[in-house]
Amino acid sequence: MNLPKYKDVVKAHERIKPYIHKTPVLTSKSINEITGCEIFFKCENFQKVGAFKFRGACNAVFSPRLKELEQGVSAHSSGNHAAALALAARMRGVPAYIVMPENAPEIKINAVRGYGGKITFCKPTNKARESELEKVNKKTGAQEIHPYNNFNVIAGQGTCAKELMDEVSSLDSIITPLGGGGLLSGTCLAAHGLNPEIKIYGVEPKGAADACLSLKTGKIEPSLNPVTIADGLLTSLGTLTFPIIQSHITEILTVNENTIIEAMFLIWERMKIVIEPSAAVTLAAIIENNELFKNQRVGIILTGGNISISQASSYIKKEPG
Repeated sequence: MNLPKYKDVVKAHERIKPYIHKTPVLTSKSINEITGCEIFFKCENFQKVGAFKFRGACNAVFSPRLKELEQGVSAHSSGNHAAALALAARMRGVPAYIVMPENAPEIKINAVRGYGGKITFCKPTNKARESELEKVNKKTGAQEIHPYNNFNVIAGQGTCAKELMDEVSSLDSIITPLGGGGLLSGTCLAAHGLNPEIKIYGVEPKGAADACLSLKTGKIEPSLNPVTIADGLLTSLGTLTFPIIQSHITEILTVNENTIIEAMFLIWERMKIVIEPSAAVTLAAIIENNELFKNQRVGIILTGGNISISQASSYIKKEPG
């Protein structure tokens, strides 16, 4: 199996630099005091399309020769990958065909349309998404860009950790959210390429802990009926992401829903920036595992900030009291 390596992350970074934002690394004295460690927040909520997903989509779209993409690119996605691929395709001058479930958040549908993506709606099941995408590809000749189980996407996502570690020296640990594993596997390649001793943690909600189970059983366990507000972390690991994570990961941590909300509010209130629930699991992991990270220098990736006002309001009602 041809898996990406650290050198592919470096090549990806050079390729996408002209198109991505070099997002800031922020700190918060008050959050450091609360958690007992020094945290460096890599703010991908300030990335184009409001999420780290643009890095991988951009690397995938700009990697092949132009003639290979003349018919466009495609994906099924209800979230940030859809918008990221639509924008990257527009920047390259090729069409993007996106299959979205009919119950996808309106804010994300509007984003895909705004970036020029051609949307086909389907029933909200994985089978329906895959079936509809197959029809779209057959009709258009578009090349599918998988949201995480793709060589170039993984290498592109790894550029986020590379930027963080290039800017902040001597990190003890780095933490990323974990859904399909594109970001975490890219982070593994970048982090251990730069510092073989750094500890790498993935975080997933307790209600969507398929990756934690997968590491225990040694095989990819499907994500069956996941229940969590972190809607970007619902997918199963991929055949490319799983072996990379197996080889590099220190531990996968799982967190409670109330702690995700607590962490999200803490970042909103103390740092005055907007993040979505999927991004908040990293700080939630530190809150729930305080002794594990005590007195450490910890890098965490805030993966995105795509949340509507109405969605945010619903979480305010659930704020732990």
